[in-house]
Amino acid sequence: MPRGSKAKYTNKQKREAEHIEEGYKKRGVGEDEAARRAWATVNKMTGGGKKSGSGRGKKVNKAPARKGGAKGGAASAARPAAARSASAKKAARTRARRGTQAGGRKAASKTSSSSRSRRSS
Repeated sequence: MPRGSKAKYTNKQKREAEHIEEGYKKRGVGEDEAARRAWATVNKMTGGGKKSGSGRGKKVNKAPARKGGAKGGAASAARPAAARSASAKKAARTRARRGTQAGGRKAASKTSSSSRSRRSS
């Protein structure tokens, strides 16, 4: 099997790597570097490909994924308070413009709640 082949990885591992890679891309990491980091994280968490052999059934170590999140938080905390505040205000303006909430979810529309109250009475 050629080096770099993902044939021995489960579909779940592939999905995890894809999700992690998307997160890196959102932060501005290049395509190749994001893929490399994503697969390194999946390998560290799961111990490599799990499709066959005695490596199946081992517990997943979630520490590497937590470490990545903590590093991002530490970088943010190192910035001056004014810069963090400016970023937060900009994000709030963007969410207000797009009509989304903090997690990227669509905000509930005002009409749906009022129509619910009319139905119940």
